[in-house]
Amino acid sequence: MSLKLGPAGVPLSCKGRTIVEGMDDITVLGLDAMEVQTVRTIQPQHFDQYWQAGILSWKSDFEMNMHGPYYAELLGSKRERNRTLSKMETSLQAGKIINARHLTFHVGPYGDYDPGTEANEQVANVMEGVVERVREVWGDEEEEEEYSAFPWVHESEPSLVGVETSGRQELWGTVEEVLEVCNHVEGTVPVLNMGHIHARGHGRLRTSEDYAELFDQARETYGGSTFYCHFAGVEHRMGNALHYTQIKKSDLKFEPFAEYLAEEGDWMDITIISDSPLLEHDAMYMLQHYDKARQRLLEIKARDERRAKLAAQQGIDPEELKRKEEEAAAARKAQLTGEIEEKPKKAAAKKAPAKGKAGKSSGMISFDDSEDEDDVF
Repeated sequence: MSLKLGPAGVPLSCKGRTIVEGMDDITVLGLDAMEVQTVRTIQPQHFDQYWQAGILSWKSDFEMNMHGPYYAELLGSKRERNRTLSKMETSLQAGKIINARHLTFHVGPYGDYDPGTEANEQVANVMEGVVERVREVWGDEEEEEEYSAFPWVHESEPSLVGVETSGRQELWGTVEEVLEVCNHVEGTVPVLNMGHIHARGHGRLRTSEDYAELFDQARETYGGSTFYCHFAGVEHRMGNALHYTQIKKSDLKFEPFAEYLAEEGDWMDITIISDSPLLEHDAMYMLQHYDKARQRLLEIKARDERRAKLAAQQGIDPEELKRKEEEAAAARKAQLTGEIEEKPKKAAAKKAPAKGKAGKSSGMISFDDSEDEDDVF
């Protein structure tokens, strides 16, 4: 399994605010991915930073990704759609310069379409054009001299176009819609925003089985093994995401996702980006829980192997040996519990004579009785 983790943007703890300085800090933290936010306007002076970041990611095993404009209207009128595509074009150009593996885009409101086949076909047609444009922008082998500053253009595959799930009912982007489009358009990848999926599903993702169901659905519909995910805590109401929060303060927990990835995620090539307000802090939090889940899994495997070996030596079934071990553990626990309960009884018996001695004393009030433990003052 290939898993990469990182924040959406320059880390909060980074003293410098450039992308390259952010990459250095992310690497020091033990993370290996970053998403550059081009959610509004890309200024010309940014391209120098993008090229430096592209060179650094090319020479290292660091994954760069790019997020396109948040506000999109791909299902709107021709004018609205062209305006969105114009913004996306800038992101495509920046994605080539920065050596982005994924380019993530939103679709926007349903507009005049109803949820269903017609809207999905329109999105698929638009995304086919975006994929073709990415390949054109990425470059042609015949123009190698013109792209000598971008060695990755000819030595690696073009960026994958990510179609992101949405977190509100009025926006195109349910899990089913995204998977259907990605299944029909080669060169696209589903961007599973877990906060959006959780909110739109009225708190859908709570256990590792919920994540297993989600990725089984993706495997059956989409058929691929490459996934790009966003993860953050989320406040939601009535099937709509309100805003992101830190993971610890949300009912969307990462531990079940980590458990699923450790146990059943061998078949996936997955990148997880922290959208949390805490950025790299929650990215580290996710990495730690994934490592813990893997460690628990290794411990369970080692215990099962030891049990199988002992069972073979004793000539019994491993399940029977497991049952005996559980019975012995239960007996030890019961014995320990009994000993703990006996200690308070013995202590109470020792204190009883002291009360009797006090009863033989004269009827005068004494203020010197050090044995009186009932005096709350």
